[in-house]
Parts: sequence; C-alpha cells; structure tokens
Amino acid sequence: MKLSITKAILFMLLWMPAVSSAQSSPFEGISFILGEWVGSGSGFGNEKSSIESSFQLVMNGSYIKVRNESEFEPTAEKPEGETHIDEGFISYNKHRNTIVFRQFNIEGYINTYLLNDSLSSDKKLVFLTEDIENFVPGGSARWTINKIDADQIETIFDVSFPGREYTCFGTNQLRRKE
Repeated sequence: MKLSITKAILFMLLWMPAVSSAQSSPFEGISFILGEWVGSGSGFGNEKSSIESSFQLVMNGSYIKVRNESEFEPTAEKPEGETHIDEGFISYNKHRNTIVFRQFNIEGYINTYLLNDSLSSDKKLVFLTEDIENFVPGGSARWTINKIDADQIETIFDVSFPGREYTCFGTNQLRRKE
C-alpha cells in the first residue's frame, strides 16, 4: 500500500507543473494589445495618417495575428495619398524562450522582431529586429508599443541605418475600437 501512495505522490509532483504551465499563455504579458484599434499617426515623412490596427488570437491561441493599415493624407509629393499595410504573426518560440513577431510589409520588407524582455514591462513592449529582408544590409528597426491605459496605446517605429543611432520614423496614437 505504501508503495502505491508513493507512486501516486510522485506522479502528482511530476504531472502538476506540466498542467499549470500548460494553462498559462506565453502571451499573458502582452495581452493588453489584443483587440481592434483606431487612431491617427504622424511622421513617416511628416505625413498625417489614419490607422486601423488589429491584434487577434488565432489558431487556438497559438498565435496573435497582427494587421495595420494606414491611410496617409495627400501631399505635394504624393497627391493621391498613400496606403501602408503590414500583416504578421506573433508567436512564442519555446526553444529560445522568446516572443517572435514576423511582419510582412506592402513595400516588400519582411521584419523578424524579437521581444526584448530587458527593455519591456507590463506597460511597454519593445520589439527589435533580428533580421530585415529587402532592406539596407546592417540596418535595423525597433517597434515599441506603450500602454497608455486599458483603452489607449501608442506605437513608435524607429529605424537605424548601419553605423547610426535609431531615428523615429513615425508614431501612432490608438484607442480601442468600440
């Protein structure tokens, strides 16, 4: 009888951590971004824009699908205005123990960002590129999401060219869509 109780306790000790870790999502720390967002942007060549963003859990919560669409006002250089679209997926790489964002831009750039834990907090997410396809070799990008409150976020997109500091290319002020 004693042996079977010991086996049962051992089984519970080995099994319980697996159950509790399976119940928590790797996206808990970034869940404030989930939802539909609308707002305005500035920068990107001093152009004003309206933006709609979406961060949705998909495929049984295994990924966050991201979509951003910005409509830029007409300028002297671009009298028709301009549309920017990017889509991608945020995933959790368990072997690297990190969150990865793969972003595909209408302009042909493909960014692979890693969430930088040392720069991020419960109110700030900082994604740094690990790789950018179809960009200047040695260039990098940083995408920051600041939580203003439960219904407002700010995104900041910075670019660095080889041998140079990051420069802000644009910001977006977003509010949760009702």
